[in-house]
Amino acid sequence: MEINDQTYAALQQYLQQTFDPRTQKQAEQSLAQVEVQRNFPLLVIKLIGDQSADQTLRFAASVFFKNYVKRHWVPDDENANKIYPEDRAAIKSQIVDLMISVPERLQFQVSEALSIIASSDFPEDWQELLPTLISKFSTTDYQVNNGVLQTAHSIFKPWRSQFRTDTLFMDIKYVLDNFCEPYRQLFATTDKLITDYASDAAALQILSQSLLLLVKIYYDLNCQDLPEFFEDNMGYFMELFHKYLTYNNGLLQSDDEEEAGVLEKVKAGICEIIELYTQRYEEEFKQLPTFFTTVLQLLISTPQEPKYDVLASKALSFLTSVVRLYKHANIYGEESTMKLMCEKIALPNMALRSNDEELFEDDPIEYIRRDLEGSDSDTRRRAAADFVRGLMEHFESQVTSIFLGYIQHYLQQYSVNPEAHWKDKNTAIFLLTAIATKSGTAQHGATSINANIDVVDFFSKYILSDLQSPIASGNPILKVDAIKYLYTFRHQLTKEQLVTVFPLLVEHLKSDSYVVYTYSAVTIERILFIKKGNAMLFTQSDIQPYAETLLELLFKQIEKGQTPEKLAENDYLMRAIMRVIITSRQGMTPYVNVIMSKLTNILAIVSKNPSNPRFNHYVFESIGALIRFICPSSPAAVAEFENLLFGPFQVILAQDIQEFTPYVFQLLAQLLDFHTGTELSAAYIALLDPLLNPALWEYGNIPALVPLVQSYLSRGVDTILARNKLTPILGVFQKLMASRQHDHYGFGILNAIVVNVPLDVISPYLRAIVTYVLTRLQSKTNKKTGQMVHDKFTRGMLVWICLFLALDKQPGGPDVVIEAFDALQPSLFAQMLNLVVLPELQKVAEPKDRKTCAIGLTRLLTQSDKMMAEPYVGLWPTIFTALIKLLELPQDLAGDDLDELYTLDLEESGYQATFAKLATAAPVKEDAFASIPEPTVFLAQGIVALSQRHPGKVGALAQQSEGANEFLPKYFERANLSMAQLS
Repeated sequence: MEINDQTYAALQQYLQQTFDPRTQKQAEQSLAQVEVQRNFPLLVIKLIGDQSADQTLRFAASVFFKNYVKRHWVPDDENANKIYPEDRAAIKSQIVDLMISVPERLQFQVSEALSIIASSDFPEDWQELLPTLISKFSTTDYQVNNGVLQTAHSIFKPWRSQFRTDTLFMDIKYVLDNFCEPYRQLFATTDKLITDYASDAAALQILSQSLLLLVKIYYDLNCQDLPEFFEDNMGYFMELFHKYLTYNNGLLQSDDEEEAGVLEKVKAGICEIIELYTQRYEEEFKQLPTFFTTVLQLLISTPQEPKYDVLASKALSFLTSVVRLYKHANIYGEESTMKLMCEKIALPNMALRSNDEELFEDDPIEYIRRDLEGSDSDTRRRAAADFVRGLMEHFESQVTSIFLGYIQHYLQQYSVNPEAHWKDKNTAIFLLTAIATKSGTAQHGATSINANIDVVDFFSKYILSDLQSPIASGNPILKVDAIKYLYTFRHQLTKEQLVTVFPLLVEHLKSDSYVVYTYSAVTIERILFIKKGNAMLFTQSDIQPYAETLLELLFKQIEKGQTPEKLAENDYLMRAIMRVIITSRQGMTPYVNVIMSKLTNILAIVSKNPSNPRFNHYVFESIGALIRFICPSSPAAVAEFENLLFGPFQVILAQDIQEFTPYVFQLLAQLLDFHTGTELSAAYIALLDPLLNPALWEYGNIPALVPLVQSYLSRGVDTILARNKLTPILGVFQKLMASRQHDHYGFGILNAIVVNVPLDVISPYLRAIVTYVLTRLQSKTNKKTGQMVHDKFTRGMLVWICLFLALDKQPGGPDVVIEAFDALQPSLFAQMLNLVVLPELQKVAEPKDRKTCAIGLTRLLTQSDKMMAEPYVGLWPTIFTALIKLLELPQDLAGDDLDELYTLDLEESGYQATFAKLATAAPVKEDAFASIPEPTVFLAQGIVALSQRHPGKVGALAQQSEGANEFLPKYFERANLSMAQLS
C-alpha cells in the first residue's frame, strides 16, 4: 500500500463509516482487508498525529490502532505474522514521538498500544525504547514530560499484577539501572516548579499531572520488590510524599462535587504507596508512625463530597493495613485513640449520605453494583467496614463494646421517631453487620462471625419486622437493609428459618422500588445457592411451591425495560431466573413453553444491541438448563425446543451477532446430542456447510465450534461421510493444528473422528494426520533448553493416542497406531511414548481421561504384537510401571455433573467476554468404555491372555516393573484370577 492522498482519504472514509450502524459492518470488513497490507499501520499513525484532521476521526484511528496492535503484534499462528518487519520497525521508531505529541484523550489509546508492544518486545527486542524516553525528559516542556511519563507508566504498570519470575526481575532491574536517577531528578524539578508556580493556575494544572504520574510510576517501580535505589532514597521520597499528603492549594481544587481533582488523586496514590510499604516493606518503612498520624488527621478533615471518596477509601485502606499489625498497637491501641478512630473515622464514613439516597432513586442499578460488588469505584462504607474489621483482629472485645453502644443509641433514636430518624437505623444495621462479619465473600455472605454478636437474635428483634410489613409501607432503604441483612447472614440461619422468610422475599419481588425487588432477587438466588456438605440446602421440592410465581414476577420486572439496553440492564434478575430453573429441574416441565417463549422474546430484543454480557449469559444458561432437564425424558421435547430456537438462532447467525454466536453453537451441540442415530435432519444439514467455512473459525468461536463438530460426528457421521464432509472437517483440524492458541482444540475433533469414523475411512488420512500433529509437537521445544514444553497440546496428544489405542474396532488392534507413527520414521512411536505419553500420564486429572489412558495402555501392553518384540519390548516394563502409578493415583471424587450446575456461579468462576462456556450446555459425560467398569480388572485379564500367547515371558517383564509385586496380586484378586496363571 502506498501512503498517498488517495489511501489516506480512503482510511478516513472507512473510519467515518464505522460511526453509522448502517455502514459499520461493511467498513470494518474493508479495514480488515487492507490492514494486512504493508504501510497500513503507518497510514493510521499519520492520521492519529494529523493536527488538521477531525478530532473524532483521530480518536477513532487511535482506538483502531490499539486494537490492531492487540490483534496482530504477537501472531497467533506460526505463519500468520500480518505486520511486516519494516512496519514493525517503523512503528517502534515513531510511537514515542506520537505519544508525546497527541492530546491526552488520544494519548491513552496510543499508550495502550505501546504497552502491548512493550510487553512483547521490551527490553530485549526494543532496547532503544528506554533511552529514547529518558532523552525526551525536559526541564521546561511539561507537556512532553507528561507524554513520556504516561508512556513509562503504561509499560511499567503491568508489573503490578505479574507473577514473580527471573525474567520479570531482569526486566525491572534493567529499567531501575537506567531510569531511577533521571526519574528522581525529574521529581525534584517538578516539586520545585510546583513551589515556584504556586500561584499560576495554568502551570499548576500541567505540573500536578506530572506529579500524579510520578506517584503512579513510584508504585510501579516498587510493586514487586523494594529496589536498593528507593531504599537508599526512602527518606527523600517519603518527605516528598508527606509534603503532598498535607499539601493544599485552592488553584487545584476541583469545582465538581462528583469527580476527584488531581490533588485528591495524588494523595490517594500516595496512600496506595504507603499501604504497599506497610504490607511489603514494613521493616524498612520507619516513617510509618508519622504517616499513620497524618492520614488519621487527613481523614478527620476530609469532606463528605463524593469527589473525596477514592481518597477516603485509600486512606482507610492504609489505616487498615496498619491496625492489622499488632506490633504497631502502641500507636493505635490506646483507648483514647481507639475511640477517636471509631467516632471520627469509622462512623462518619459509614453514614448514609444524600448522594447515596440520590443514587438509590436516580441510578438504582449503579447503587446496587457499588453496594454489592464495589462497581468501578471505591465506596467509603466498604472501606470503613474493612477498617473496623481490621481493628477487631487484635481488639475485638474493645471495638465491639464501643460500637454496640452506638448501635443501641441509633436504634433508640429510631424508635423515638422512625420517620425522622430512619437513617439512624440504617447506620445501626450497617455497623452491626461490619462488626459481626469477621470474614465473608459476595458469593457466600458472612463466613466467620464475631462471637460477641448474636446475629439471629438481632434479626428477630430489629430486622424481621421490616420484611413482614406491607411492601408499599415503610422506607424502601430500610427494606433493602433488611433484605441485605438476610443476604449477608444467610449461612447463619437454619433451613427452617430460611423457609419461613422465603415467602417474604418472593412477596418483595412485587415492589415498585427497583433496589428492593432486585435485592430480593439477589437474596433468593443466593439462598438457592447454599450448599451444606455435598447437598444443596434447597431442593427441587422446596422450590416447587414458589417456582411459577417466582418466574412470573422476575420476568415481569425484566420486561419493564422499554429498550434492549434497559431490558438487559438488570442481570441480577436473570441470574435468579437461571437459579430457579436449575433448582427446579424437571419441575419446569409444566411451564417450559411459557418460559421458553419469554426467553426467546428477550433474546430477540437484546440481539438488537447486546449491551450486558452477564445478562445475556444468564439467558443462554437458562435455555441450556431447560434443554438439559426436559429433553432426556421426552424425545418430542427436542423437536419442540428446536422449533422454538432455530428461528432466533438463524437470525443471530445470519446477522453475525458475534456476542451470541458462541452461545448458539453450544446450544446447537446440546440439542444435537439428544438426537439418536447417525443421520442428520435437514435443519442440521443446512448448517453444515456454513459451519465448516474457514472464515467462521477466525473469530473467538473455536471453543464452541469444536464441541458442535464433535456432536455432528457423533450424531450424523453417516450423513457427513455420504456428503463427503470429512475432508473439510480435517481441514478445520489442520487449521487448528497451525495455531499456537488453539492447537489443543484440534484433538477434540480428532478424538471424535477416531471414535465415530470407521478405520477404513480414516486410514488414507492417517499419515497426514500424524504429520500435522508431529509438526506442531516440534514447536513445543524450548529453544533455550531444548526440552519439551508440556502444555494443553501435549496432554491432548496423550489422550488422543490412548483413545486410539483403547478403541477395539480396528483390525490389528493397537499395532495400527504404532504403524501410523513408524511409517513416517522407524521407532517413532517409541519416541512419542518417551516424549509425550510417559511424562504426561501422571498429570491426567479428569477421571474419564484417566480411564481412557488406562484402557489404552492396557491394550497396548497386552494386545500389541509389536510391544512383545524389538525395539518396543524394552519399553514394556517402563510403560507397565507408569500404568500402575496411574491406576494408583488418588482419585478425586468426581461429583455428579448435575451438582456442578447447582453450584454454577459465573461471578466465582469468572466471566470472559471473548468466550463464556455454558455450564448447562456442557456435554453429558458419556463413558465410551462403559463395558469396562474396572480398569484394574481389565489389566489383570489382559495380562493373563498375553501370558497364554507368550508363555513365561510376561511374568519376567512384569517383575522388572516397579509396583508389580505390590499391586498386581490385588488386581488379580479383583478379577478372580490366580497369579499362578502368569507362570
